[in-house]
Amino acid sequence: MKHLFTVVGALAAVGALVLTGCSSAENSSAGASGESVTVQNCGTDVTFNKTPERMVLLKSAAVPALHDLGVLDQVVARAGAYPDAYYDQATRDELNKIPMLSDDLDAGGHLNISKDTVIAQQPDLVLGEVDNLDRASLSQLGIPLIEEPAMCKSGAPEHQSFDSIYDQLETYGTIFNKKDRADAAISDLKTRVDAVKKQVGDGDGRTAAVLYPTVGGGTTYAYGSKSMAEPQLEAAGFKNVFGDVDQRVFEVTGEELINRNPDVLILLYSEGDEQAVADAVKNLPGADSITAVRDNQMLVQLMNFTEPATPLVVDGLERIVERFYQ
Repeated sequence: MKHLFTVVGALAAVGALVLTGCSSAENSSAGASGESVTVQNCGTDVTFNKTPERMVLLKSAAVPALHDLGVLDQVVARAGAYPDAYYDQATRDELNKIPMLSDDLDAGGHLNISKDTVIAQQPDLVLGEVDNLDRASLSQLGIPLIEEPAMCKSGAPEHQSFDSIYDQLETYGTIFNKKDRADAAISDLKTRVDAVKKQVGDGDGRTAAVLYPTVGGGTTYAYGSKSMAEPQLEAAGFKNVFGDVDQRVFEVTGEELINRNPDVLILLYSEGDEQAVADAVKNLPGADSITAVRDNQMLVQLMNFTEPATPLVVDGLERIVERFYQ
């Protein structure tokens, strides 16, 4: 299940940017000394001959990293959904200055946008892959693409961790020649995660589950050991009741949820009403026998506070601890 967002002239400005088959990443930054730089993304080596200056965002996941590196003002256009709740005021102010190409999402949360609309922006980097603008089609036009590793169609890591967040920040620091700022952002995130772990210690023995319910009836999805929910719950002192499932996300029945009987529920959603999300679980047959439902130990939060591995996960971790350790 995917619930995450999912020619013309003037290409000379981006023609020098190519995808290559190099086997390792360079340590130098593009534009720093006239040398190119190569990073690996989704199992593919992506080479930049100059530091990107005209980015197009097709997903929101990269926003916190771009803000931390001070390059969000180099985004010339964006598309998709950018909920205010994800960002501080400074980031919201930056986003509001970036023209919106399209916020048309289908029922599955996938972005509907034409290739021509994106190419007309003359981007030298596209962030986020969508079905009709994949890496291969953009590379034919000399435009590199960077996706969050957990969202890669191929070459995705087997498991996510907090190191996944730090590694991607390092990648952005290399691409934008902002190593010092990337290191500072990573250090801050590590400090915050360590503070949470110190606060909760080994936890208090409670179990938890992270779910993505379908509002209005339908499939309920749960997150297993390959998801970012697993290390997030562990850092919060909880044991994932679906930690024995070697998948990122999968369908789960109400009966199985009742049998696993988590003490705490984290309910994720992409848009809409929080209460409706909570009700989607409360209204499952027999849900009142689940400890988390009976004791009202539930937290509804936007999806990117848990998935995928971005700095927003640390915000989500702090939200979880604030909710359940009072």
